[in-house]
This record gives sequence, structure tokens and C-alpha cells, in this order.
Amino acid sequence: MKHYLFASDFDQTLSFNDSGIVLSELLGASNFEEKVRGLSRINLVHQGGELSYLLLHDPEYRRVRREHLIEAGKRIRLKRNIELLPEILGEGIENTRFSFYVISAAPEEVIMSALEGIVPAENIFGTRFQYNQTTGEIESILRVPAGYGKVAVLDDLQSRLQISPDRIIYVGDGSSDVHVMLHVNRRDGYTIAVSENQFITPIARRSILSDDALSPLIPVLEDIIGIDDPAGIRAFFEPHGLQIQEWNKVRTDWLTIASSAEPDAQEAKGVANV
Repeated sequence: MKHYLFASDFDQTLSFNDSGIVLSELLGASNFEEKVRGLSRINLVHQGGELSYLLLHDPEYRRVRREHLIEAGKRIRLKRNIELLPEILGEGIENTRFSFYVISAAPEEVIMSALEGIVPAENIFGTRFQYNQTTGEIESILRVPAGYGKVAVLDDLQSRLQISPDRIIYVGDGSSDVHVMLHVNRRDGYTIAVSENQFITPIARRSILSDDALSPLIPVLEDIIGIDDPAGIRAFFEPHGLQIQEWNKVRTDWLTIASSAEPDAQEAKGVANV
């Protein structure tokens, strides 16, 4: 059987919620999104690693303990049919088996709590903290799978599973996935975007939008398994009690068109000022 490594991001890929927003609501903390935008503007941390930075340095988030992260995970709203995704992949599809892993910059405790009973803890790689044994506060960060950090985790899994680079599938939704998607594409792997993020949709091999966690299986069935008949793909889901009700294929181009007279007008204004 062919063997593939199927890796997925967590926040807004397998869930609807950002871990930082849910944790902020739990704490009653304010301006989380504004703080994240501020960190992004100055490029102080990898995109996706902003929450970890706040947990270590921001006074509002320094009071977070392990139990807060676990409770936040329980409040995460997961995408529909999430429990079927690792089950179907684990069973294999037409002589092709998949090893399913979650790689995310979200705190590891949050992901494990949210996916308890769905994905084994050993298959989850999130941000890992070291805690003070006396006070329980976060002392340091041991690992942040954001930016190149995701690449490092993926390469380690590939080596451990003895899988060739062209048999890696990565699913993500945002700017923090750019590095790992470029890395996977460069080595002939397969990337899937599950959002309209303007930075990753031009990079990903395929993009698919749905509120169902099983949606990335569509491009896998088409491009990897080789089922090119929509009826065949619909039939694949039927034994699981599922039907594809709407399926619209579109291509989206991102562009901005400006008037050609505008630069000339600005240039003339500059000459007049001189």
C-alpha cells in the first residue's frame, strides 16, 4: 500500500474558532486581535506565534495556567464530521493509507483538549510550554510550530515515518502556513488551502471552502486517489451516511486595477512642487 503523511493545521482549519480569541473570552482579556495585529506589524514573532508571545510576556495573559488552556480547548467549536476524518484516513482509501497528524502554533493543551477522543495525543504537535512547578505559571516556550517551526516538525515526522517528500499532504488556512506549504510544494508534495487567504490560495495546489472537516478529502480523492468522476466521489461518502449537497467549482483571481492616469498626475504634481 502507498503511505501518505496527512498533516493539518488546527485553528480555523479543523475548527471555527481561533484559540487566542476563545482563551481571551475565558480570561475576560481585551484587545487580543489588536495586540496580534501590532505584533504582526513589527514582525516580532512568526505569524501564528503571537498567542505564545502574549502568554509569556503580556501582563493580561501571564495569569494563564494549564487548566485555563484545557478549558479553552473544551470551548473550541470544531468543524462538522471532524471525528470521521482521522477514522477514514486511518482505514485507508483504495490501497492508500494515511497517517494523520495535527501541527499548529496553538497551545498543545488547547488542541489536545479540543480533540480528545478524536486524535491521539501523540499525533498532536502544538506550542509546548514549561511551567513553574510551584506557581503553575508559564516559565518558557519549548516549541512553537509556527512559520519554519511547522517545517521542522513536518520534516521530523517524515523521517520518523520513512515517507518520501512527494507523499506529504498539508492542509492549512492562513499566513502562518505559507512557509510549510512552499516547503511541501517544492518537494512535490500536495497542499490544500481551506480559506480564501490571499497569501496561501495562490500557493496551495487546491483550495476548498466548507464548514465540514471532511472537505479536504475531495481534492485527495480526485488528485491522489484518482477518482475523477463526481458520481464516484459522492458514492465514497454514502457508506458513512453523508451526501454532498452543494459542490461548486470556481477559480478566484486576486487583482487591483488602477487608472494609468494616476501615476502621471502624481508625477506632474511633484514636478510642479519643485
